[in-house]
Amino acid sequence: MHSADTSAPRPRRFTAAGPLTGRIRVPGDKSISHRSIMLGALAVGRTRVTGLLEGEDVMSTAAAMRAMGASIERLPDGEWIIDGVGVGGLLQPKQALDMGNSGTSTRLLMGLVASHPITTTFIGDASLSKRPMGRVIEPLSQMGADFTAAPGGRLPLTLRGISPAVPISYRLPVASAQVKSAVLLAGLNTPGTTTVIEPVPTRDHSERMLSGFGAELAVEVAADGTRTIHLTGEAELKPQTIVVPGDPSSAAFFVVAALLVPGSDLVIENVGLNPTRAALLGVLRDMGGQIEELDRRDVGGEPVADLRVRHSMLTGIAVDPAVVPSMVDEFPVLFVAAALAAGRTVTTGLEELRVKESDRIAVMRAALELAGAMVTETEDGLIIDGTGGAPLQGTPEGGAVATHLDHRIAMSMAVAGLASRAGVAVDDTRPIATSFPVFEALLAQASGAA
Repeated sequence: MHSADTSAPRPRRFTAAGPLTGRIRVPGDKSISHRSIMLGALAVGRTRVTGLLEGEDVMSTAAAMRAMGASIERLPDGEWIIDGVGVGGLLQPKQALDMGNSGTSTRLLMGLVASHPITTTFIGDASLSKRPMGRVIEPLSQMGADFTAAPGGRLPLTLRGISPAVPISYRLPVASAQVKSAVLLAGLNTPGTTTVIEPVPTRDHSERMLSGFGAELAVEVAADGTRTIHLTGEAELKPQTIVVPGDPSSAAFFVVAALLVPGSDLVIENVGLNPTRAALLGVLRDMGGQIEELDRRDVGGEPVADLRVRHSMLTGIAVDPAVVPSMVDEFPVLFVAAALAAGRTVTTGLEELRVKESDRIAVMRAALELAGAMVTETEDGLIIDGTGGAPLQGTPEGGAVATHLDHRIAMSMAVAGLASRAGVAVDDTRPIATSFPVFEALLAQASGAA
C-alpha cells in the first residue's frame, strides 16, 4: 500500500462503454468489518464472517484481537473464523499493539481494553501518531483506566485497564461515533449500566451490532433529537454468522453510473442501507432515479438489500442540507449526477467538504468544468446546471482532471467519463486502490468491457 506513494502517477481516460448490466458486489463496509472482529473476539464460541473488508485498517484490528487471545483465521474461500475469549477474557498482549494508520481501531480498542485488568501499549504510523486521543482518554479515565500518552494525548500510548471499572453516564462534548463506541465497548465488562448521551446523532453501527451479538442495550430519543444509550454491563455475547454488508459509499459510484448510462439495468448485491449512511439514495430518487430495493433483510442488526438501478432521466433539485451528515462522502458523485440532470441542482451546507482528503467543492468544480459541465461554486456548495441527459463533452485532448490524490474525486470523474463523448482523463488512478482496489475491474465487468 505505502509503496504506491513513490511510484509514478497512473493516468487513465475513462470512456463511454456499454450499458451497465448483470449483478455485482462491492467490498464490505469498513465500520462493520472492524466491529464484527472485535465483538466476535469477545463472544463465547465461534463467529463466522464473510464479506470482510480486508484492508490494512481492519487487519490491524484483527492482529490486536489475536494478540489478546482470540483465535482469528481466514479460510481459503474468504470466510473468517473467530473463536472468542468472552467478555472479561482478554489477555495481556506480549508486545505493543501496532495500529498502523487506523484511528478507528485505536479508539475502539482503547475502550475494549479499559475495563480489562491488562496493560497495553498502542503504537501507529507517523500519520496516526499525530492524531489526538484525548477525547477517548477523558471518559475512559472517569471509568478508572489509567493512561500514559505522548504529549497532546497522542501515540505511543500505554493504557492500564481496570476491573471492575466504574459505570459512567457520559455526555459527548463533540459528535463522534468513535468516542461513543469506545465508552460502550468499555461498558461491556463494567458492572451496572453505562450511559452515553449524544446531543447530535452519529453513525449507530456499534449499537446495532452490540444488540445483534446479544448485549442488553436501550436507546431513548428525546423530542430535541438527543439520543441516550444505556448498556447493561457484564454482558454475555453470543457468536454470530455475519455477512458484512457492501459499503454504501462504494456502491454509490455504481448506482450513479447505472442511472446515467443509457440502457443500464444493474443489480448491486448486499448493500448496507443504514439510515445514518444511505441518504444519497433518497436524494437520487427525488431527482427521478429508478432505484429498487430487492430482498430487504437484516444482517447483524443492519438493514441490507440488493439494489436494482435502471437508467433514468434525472431532474435537478435543491438538496436539503439536513442530509449532509448521512451522505457527506457521496457528494462528489452526486455532483456528477447533477451535471447530467435536467435543470438546476443546488447544494448548501457542505463546508466540511473543504477539509476532506482534498477541498472537494473546489476540486469537483474544476474537474466538472474541464469535462464540460456548467458549475458555479459558492462558499458552502455547488450550483450545477445539468445537460438534460445529453452526454458531457469530456476532457480535451491533453487535459486531465486533477484528483489531488483523493480517491473519491478519481472514482466520481471515472463515472463522468462513462457519460461523456470524448471520455474523461484522470491524472492518477492510484488513490482508488486505497479504498476500493477492485473498482476498475468491477466497472469493466458491469459495462461488458471485461
